[in-house]
Amino acid sequence: MFYIKQELPINRQIRAKEVQLIGDDGEKKGVIALEEAIEQAESKNLDLVLVAPNANPPVCKIMNYGKYKFEQAKKEKEAKKKQKVLEVKEIRVTPNIEEHDFGFKSKNARKFIEDGNKVKITVRFRGREVNNAKAGEAVLNKFIQALEEVAVVEKQPKLEGRNMFTILAKKTAN
Repeated sequence: MFYIKQELPINRQIRAKEVQLIGDDGEKKGVIALEEAIEQAESKNLDLVLVAPNANPPVCKIMNYGKYKFEQAKKEKEAKKKQKVLEVKEIRVTPNIEEHDFGFKSKNARKFIEDGNKVKITVRFRGREVNNAKAGEAVLNKFIQALEEVAVVEKQPKLEGRNMFTILAKKTAN
């Protein structure tokens, strides 16, 4: 279930002596006493909703609050549906990767980037391979060059412990 972020005070929850009233048709009615505004709303079987509490005097509107909350929840749900969740896909390789494996992994990386995801390419060093970090950096630079027409380097190759990684993101159209 979706809820609007802030519950608005309605009817008897409003704590003001007089309010600026807006009718159910959107027409400004002027400044009137709170009791009179509540009576007008109840006579139309609607709610008096405090829409601008910081104004002087506070602004209230006559509306169907249940319907308003439903509409807000619907809008929020639509907005959530439209947003894209950005994922970081990881591709792990070794410093002495074969040409066929490199082609396969770079093709997958290209597909991930074209789908709008970021790609983290990690070179794992095993045993004494870590002493030759230049080989790992060369592999990462080869990936960067292979994907340069679709991707841009977001984070330069960096060694952390036994892993060296770089992050690539989709190029923005200029």
